[in-house]
Amino acid sequence: MRESLSVVVTTYNSEDTLGACLASAAWADEIVVLDSGSSDATIDIAQRHGASLHTQPFAGYSAQKQAAIDLARHRWVLLLDSDEALPADAAAAVQRVLESPCCAGYQLWRREWVFWRWQSPRARLNHYVRLFDRERARMSGHSVHETVQVDGPVGRLDVVLDHYGEPDIAGRVDKANRYSSLQGAEDARRQRAWLGWRLVAYPTIAFLRYYLLRGHWRAGWAGFIAARVHAFYAFLKYAKLHEARVRAAQGTPRHPRQR
Repeated sequence: MRESLSVVVTTYNSEDTLGACLASAAWADEIVVLDSGSSDATIDIAQRHGASLHTQPFAGYSAQKQAAIDLARHRWVLLLDSDEALPADAAAAVQRVLESPCCAGYQLWRREWVFWRWQSPRARLNHYVRLFDRERARMSGHSVHETVQVDGPVGRLDVVLDHYGEPDIAGRVDKANRYSSLQGAEDARRQRAWLGWRLVAYPTIAFLRYYLLRGHWRAGWAGFIAARVHAFYAFLKYAKLHEARVRAAQGTPRHPRQR
């Protein structure tokens, strides 16, 4: 007998993409939406799609997703971001696996919308654990770039999520600024070594890895700009970590105009 499935989504002002996300998962046995105080039409969209709707204040990316997973009624969970959508063939692939799961979790591929176009089909796709037995999996606890950590073997499904992400350059730069602050604070707790080297060299490495090795040069100017923003994020997180260390060493000096 096939295992029942809960699709789990966390939301905040997600009206632009949530409808497509939930419609793509309509075949699941349950859809759980955990919202963190949306002021747009997110709640109405979730209710219209028959989701089991819950709300709580935002607890951080990893903790919020874990809270949503804990609300699921079924043991097997498919975790989606509110700006992701499953392809038409996902239902058959997932249900086939759930007839006799041989792994504790399964990775799905993901293709990215890059400002005004999809990434090239010849560029490298990322893959993430999204389908898993929640009794053998937990969120990683990272401030950003949180992942599902599975206790057991991990397989991979031939399913490609669509990730809409940020609709424009300004949105992606804003995200880079937010994420770099969170990542810098997390790195400060880890006592990162060789900070000067990282600050100088890593942004260039990040650009080359994203643009050349992952094949985003195939997306033309969209790929180039995305790679530059990615490098900017790498620069910001180490620059903010350096700033935090300087302020700590100097006793957090105030700006001259604040004195």
